[in-house]
Amino acid sequence: MPNEPSHSSASAAASVFRIDRFVVSANALPAFIERVHRIQRMLGTMPGCQQNLVLTQTGGSGEFNVVTVVEWENAEAMVAAKKLVQKKYAEEGFDPTTFMQKLGVRADMGLYSNA
Repeated sequence: MPNEPSHSSASAAASVFRIDRFVVSANALPAFIERVHRIQRMLGTMPGCQQNLVLTQTGGSGEFNVVTVVEWENAEAMVAAKKLVQKKYAEEGFDPTTFMQKLGVRADMGLYSNA
């Protein structure tokens, strides 16, 4: 519409969403959620992080019971954050793939943009 500010459309178009969906057993859920919350706190401090959610399924028949949604201001912010997270993981000796395998977590991870 002509009366809408053009900067909000441009911002919305530039946003990048990282949406990860997980199947986590009841036994693994506490350890998994603890780690996901640590990651959430780290991401929330990074430049360009617009929104950062950890959601658990409370109803419905879907198989994915944990979902994370992180909205980045743009692709550059997301790439910079990914580098910082990888550096932090290396310092901690943390391997996310091994962690999820040990807990038996299945994941579906992807990048999304506004349609």
